[in-house]
Amino acid sequence: MINVAIDGPAGAGKSTIAKAAAKALGFIYVDTGALYRAIALNAVRNNITDDKDKIVSMLKDTEVKLGFSEDGTQCVYLNGEDVSGLIRTPEISMGASKVSAIPEVRAFLLDLQRNIAKENNVIMDGRDIASVVLPDAQCKIFLFASPECRAERRYKELVEKGESVMYEDVLADVNQRDYQDSHREIAPLKPTEESVMADTSKLNLEESIDLIINIIKEKM
Repeated sequence: MINVAIDGPAGAGKSTIAKAAAKALGFIYVDTGALYRAIALNAVRNNITDDKDKIVSMLKDTEVKLGFSEDGTQCVYLNGEDVSGLIRTPEISMGASKVSAIPEVRAFLLDLQRNIAKENNVIMDGRDIASVVLPDAQCKIFLFASPECRAERRYKELVEKGESVMYEDVLADVNQRDYQDSHREIAPLKPTEESVMADTSKLNLEESIDLIINIIKEKM
């Protein structure tokens, strides 16, 4: 099986780019961030987002699964409920950053991610895919863009959804998320020595997708 590991900061477009690249190459796309978002959603529903011990205790009654439709679209199931449309809010994003810093949460999701990669050609994105989840991946990519660029993209996305937001607040969230992800004790966000660096700051979506597909083809 061919495994592609794509890491990078929040808002770099990993999910959109990886999903498109997977479709073009006939691979399965695995958004690992969605798994952490599902855990965060469960924590929010139980009002325990700031209580590590209660989150760890919650795991024994938590089931997270991935499903794939015929066109390869990923669906996330939390205790049997399809929560794919409920896990993309700013609140859940920050919650995901918090729960992903908990070792027990990472261990809880690790086997699920690895088993999918054992059985399929996958493009998997996240924060520590190349370093921890799939250390033997044939292709490792670190996809990034400047904080200002990522905040601008996120701001436009939220405005298009009709949300009332300030660019400065979105940028502050991006910087806060970057700090949390890069300074956590367990699997901090950083490229591996084998990672190909891919800067999309000055690229549009199609150019970014082409860049990633070309990197993967070269490695294959």
